[in-house]
Formats: sequence, C-alpha cells, structure tokens
Amino acid sequence: MGWFSRRAADPTTPTKLDREATKEDLAQLEAFVTSRSGVEFYLEPETTATDTTVVAIAHDGEWIRRRTGSPRVAGKIAQKHAVPLYEAARTGYPERMRAWNRAHPERRAR
Repeated sequence: MGWFSRRAADPTTPTKLDREATKEDLAQLEAFVTSRSGVEFYLEPETTATDTTVVAIAHDGEWIRRRTGSPRVAGKIAQKHAVPLYEAARTGYPERMRAWNRAHPERRAR
C-alpha cells in the first residue's frame, strides 16, 4: 500500500473522501442515454477523492457526470447503448457542452 492510496488500511473500508459508483449513478447514466439523442461519453480518470467518472453529453450540449467505478464499466455501458467513449484527458470536451453551460448557468453544477 503506497503513501497516496485512497483506501484505508482495511481495503473494505473506504476513506472519508471516497465517492464510489453506485447503482443509482449507473441507472442515471443509462436513463440519460436512452432519453436523449446524440450522446457521447467522456471518460474521466479516478482521482484521490472520486472513482472513475463519465460525462455524458447529448447532441445539444446538455450533460451529466456520474461515477462508473472503472473504465471497464463505462465501456460496457457505452457498448450496450452504442455510445462513443472518449478519454476526456486526450480529447477535451466538445464546444456544445461549453455553449450549454453558458446558456444554463443555473444548472452547471450537476
């Protein structure tokens, strides 16, 4: 176990800052995909505080960010719904997301 591990000494006990994926997170991602058109996934790596996340962005720029727990789970959901999956660190986010944020400042933190 390294100095920067996000797990407590007992691997079954999450640290205070852990934010792990839940069934609700995955259900919300799937609901977003099935209720909107042109959705793309942007994979975000795990951090010291949060599991792997996906930003799902619709054709009009509306978006949600949810934890998936791992890139593998994100890939399975993307494949199931035929949604493209990009690495956000490599591609960045599309302009339509920034335009949507500007048009909806009250809904930015989701």
